[in-house]
Amino acid sequence: MTTALLNQQIEDVYRKESRRVLATLLRLLGDFQLAEEALQDAFTVALKQWPSDGVPANPRAWLVSTGRFKAIDGLRRQSRFVHGVDELADQLEADTPDFVAFADDDIEDDRLRLIFTCCHPALAEDSRVALTLREVCGLTTEEIASAFLSRPSTIAQRIVRAKAKIRDANIPYQIPSAAELPERINAVLQVLYLMYNEGYSASSGENVTRADLSAEAIRLAELVLDLNSDSTADTEIAGLLALMLLQESRRAARSDAQGELVLMADQDRRLWNRDFIEKGLALVRRALGDGRYGPYSIQAAIAAIHAESSSPDTTDWHEIVGLYEVLLRVNANPVIALNRAVAVGMRDGAAAGARAVDEIYDSGVLADYHLLHAARADFQRQLGLHQAALTAYETAIGYAQQLPEIRFLEKRIAEMRAKLAR
Repeated sequence: MTTALLNQQIEDVYRKESRRVLATLLRLLGDFQLAEEALQDAFTVALKQWPSDGVPANPRAWLVSTGRFKAIDGLRRQSRFVHGVDELADQLEADTPDFVAFADDDIEDDRLRLIFTCCHPALAEDSRVALTLREVCGLTTEEIASAFLSRPSTIAQRIVRAKAKIRDANIPYQIPSAAELPERINAVLQVLYLMYNEGYSASSGENVTRADLSAEAIRLAELVLDLNSDSTADTEIAGLLALMLLQESRRAARSDAQGELVLMADQDRRLWNRDFIEKGLALVRRALGDGRYGPYSIQAAIAAIHAESSSPDTTDWHEIVGLYEVLLRVNANPVIALNRAVAVGMRDGAAAGARAVDEIYDSGVLADYHLLHAARADFQRQLGLHQAALTAYETAIGYAQQLPEIRFLEKRIAEMRAKLAR
C-alpha cells in the first residue's frame, strides 16, 4: 500500500471512528481531558505503526486499547509528582479488559451514553447542545456557531463551562433509567436534530451533505426510540426519526454528478429513496395517530407532503403553509417563519412570497443568515427586479460558507448581471 493510500485510510478511520473511540475512552477513563488526550495519542501511535504493521482488522478496538494504555502510562509518569495518581492508574488498569474483549455493540452504545451525559439537566441548555455537537458529532466550534447563528468564541466558552460542570458535579456517564428518560429526552432530541441537519446540509465545506453524520443521527434516533417506553415522548421521537428518514430519502438527488447543488424543484424524484419514504410515512402516522404533536412531528408531516408529491406543481402548498403556522405557534423560530414565507410564495405567487420574506428581513432577526437573503433574491428574480435580486444574492454569498451553495449563488449573480447588461 502506498504512503498516500495509507494516509487516506487513516484519515477515513479518524473521520468514521474518532467520536466512537472518544466515547468509549470517556467511559473507561472517566474524564474528558484524559479521554481527548488518549484519543490524540492513539492516532499518533497509529500514524507511526500502521505504515509498517498494516491497519488492524478492528481499528476502532485497537485505538481504544492503545488510547487507554497511553492514558494509564501517562498517569504513572505523573505519579511521581501528583499524590494519588498511581492508585487511579492501578484502578483503570484493573477495571478495563484488553481490546480483544471489546464488543462492537458495547462501543456503539457508548456514543449514546455520551449524548445523555452531555445532555444532563444540570447543564445549561445552550451548553448541552454545543458540547454534544462538539464531542459526539465532532463538529468544529465554527460549524456549531453557524448552526446556532452565534460566534465561535461564545460556543467555545459554553463547551469549556459544560466540561467543568460535568467534572465538578460528578455527572455519571450512563444512560438514564426509564423514570429519568422523560425529563432528559428533549435535550437529546434537540441535539440529534441539529446533528442531522448538519449532515443533511453541511454548514460549510466542499460538499452539500455529510452522509456519515446524518446516518449516525438516524442510528442514534432509532436507539433512543427503542429505549423509550413513555407514550408522550415516544410521539416526538417517532416524529424526529420520521423527519430524518424523509429528508434523507432525497440525498441522492440533492447534488449532481459534479457535486453541485440541486434545488428540490429541480430534483429527479425518481432518485428519492422509496424505502426511507415508506418508513418515514409509517412513523408520521405513528407520531400523529393519537392527535398529539410537537415540533418534530409537525415538520415530519410537512416532509411527508413533499415525499408524496410527484412534482412541485402537485405539492399541497396550502397544507404546508397551514402546518408551518401550527409549527410557529409551537416554536416561534425565525427560520421556521422564513420557511413559511417561502411556502406562501409557492402557494400565492412570487409577490406574496417577497412580501412575507421582506417582513422577516425588515425585522433584522436573520441579518447574517444567507438563506434569508437568497430567498429574498429569488422572489425578486422571479418578479423581474434584477438589480434588487443581484444585491440580495451578493449579500447572501457574503454569508454562505458551503462551497456548492457559493457556486450556486455565483451562477445566480452572473445571471442577474447578464440581464442588467442587456
